[in-house]
Amino acid sequence: MMKMKTLFFVLSLISGLFLMPTIQAEVPTQTQNDRQSVTLDVQNMTCAMCPITIRKALQRVEGVQSAKVDFDSKTANVTFDPQKTNIEALINATTNVGYPATVHPDK
Repeated sequence: MMKMKTLFFVLSLISGLFLMPTIQAEVPTQTQNDRQSVTLDVQNMTCAMCPITIRKALQRVEGVQSAKVDFDSKTANVTFDPQKTNIEALINATTNVGYPATVHPDK
């Protein structure tokens, strides 16, 4: 009897998943004013895990839209919303996880 109740419960859950209406959220489009990009020179990168740690630290900063960290060039390219964060906060985020950063000079 217990097996029948368990089977009924599992089948009810599965069928409920297929019958649930789907909800789609509208993603707001961003204008150029909502994003700014910066390249940071990052110190202390010594292994393949370093870029992952740095990327995660940058992604935790509110307003960061993307963060790409390159081990070979020791840089991080960050796109962010300047109304929610700033370059100083990005540098603080990398520094706080052990990777001090500075703004990469334009060439």
